[in-house]
Amino acid sequence: MSDLLGIAILILFGALFAMSEISIAAARKIKLRVMADEGNEKAKAVVRLQEQPGNFFAMIQIALNAIAILGGIIGEQTLTPYTAKLVALVYTGALAEQISFVLSFLAITSLFILFADLLPKRIAMIMPEAVAVKIVGLMNTITYALKPFVMLFNSITNLILRIFKVPTVREDVVTTEDIVAMMDAGAEHGSLQQQEYHLLGNVFELEGRTLPTAMTTRDSIVYFDINDDSETISAKILEHPHNNFLVCDGHLERVIGSVESKQILRQLLKGESAHLKDSMIQTELFYLPETLTLSEALNEFKTALQPFAIVVNEYGMVVGLVTLKDLMSSFMGNLVTMHGEEQIVERDANSWLVDGVTPIVDLMKLLEIDIFPNANQYETLAGFLIYTLKRLPKRTDYVILDGYKFEAIDVDGFKVEQLLVTRLTEPTVIHTGDTN
Repeated sequence: MSDLLGIAILILFGALFAMSEISIAAARKIKLRVMADEGNEKAKAVVRLQEQPGNFFAMIQIALNAIAILGGIIGEQTLTPYTAKLVALVYTGALAEQISFVLSFLAITSLFILFADLLPKRIAMIMPEAVAVKIVGLMNTITYALKPFVMLFNSITNLILRIFKVPTVREDVVTTEDIVAMMDAGAEHGSLQQQEYHLLGNVFELEGRTLPTAMTTRDSIVYFDINDDSETISAKILEHPHNNFLVCDGHLERVIGSVESKQILRQLLKGESAHLKDSMIQTELFYLPETLTLSEALNEFKTALQPFAIVVNEYGMVVGLVTLKDLMSSFMGNLVTMHGEEQIVERDANSWLVDGVTPIVDLMKLLEIDIFPNANQYETLAGFLIYTLKRLPKRTDYVILDGYKFEAIDVDGFKVEQLLVTRLTEPTVIHTGDTN
């Protein structure tokens, strides 16, 4: 009876060490660090163990091999008399002893495989962090108790690894791809809502998108001329109710400053005519180069504390205007109407009317196109059409890419105002067409 108890104790310890090995290896460092930040000291101990796992795994292998050897010896001696009695019931020939030995071997092996290996490892894989924090204290104590053996085997292992130029310490570097993979898994499982999934995805794109994808372009900027009369100023505010307006001397290359629309409205409410006084004009303006990413622009806004910035190119020419709201909309807004309802309008299930200034990244999301060719050469859909055609497009010129037709339907001078994007019934490689 005591031998059977001994087998049960060996199986129990085997299960404990097997669970420890898998849980420590499988525990996610990100989750452990969250637990550690919340004050869980055992989670901190698990992180330290993962960073220096050599001694722990040496102890585990010593313990598991010792248990396996003892289990084989004790198990065979303990179970053979029982199996011999069972065999004697049906067979009493010369091979009875060998048959009983094989049966006892299979029985003890099956018990250890099932209860000391498979079941505990499955449990540890299902909830690695929970198991790891529960057993880490005990494992550290056993490692310390077996320190001479652990240091011997661990030193030999490290020497072999160095000979073959294999790192002796695991480096855990969480990349953007790792986080995106976790987001994909969360969205697929349902623990991450679709809106949250898209929001986080947009945040990661801030480093890959530049200011032209979020700014108001030069030709859409509404500004006051210093010589505008009251009627002109009132009409501009009425038609374009912005909070701030640039004040220029004739054109955008001669920017004087900016004025808040509420100051003009205050004049009108007092019964005065709308006019631009020097005291109303804010001459300190905030400029940003067009090459900045959205992430860099957000950081600049944090330090500048300005409501908007004038975007300039390398020649000092004003190319656009961007507000903090524009930058926030780049990852907070709806995917289809990120920069306003008019940018992408769905006509039916297979076609969309799209503004030429729509950023390519927005089309990639909407149409689920993995990549646009040479995307670093342009920012907008109009830019893609111009780059692909190698000339300024005319009306009805088109490009076919990845099963979609991008056709210019509204061209005003040099500017592609609007395109019709159509999903084709058959997948098609890139192809161009024009009216010539």
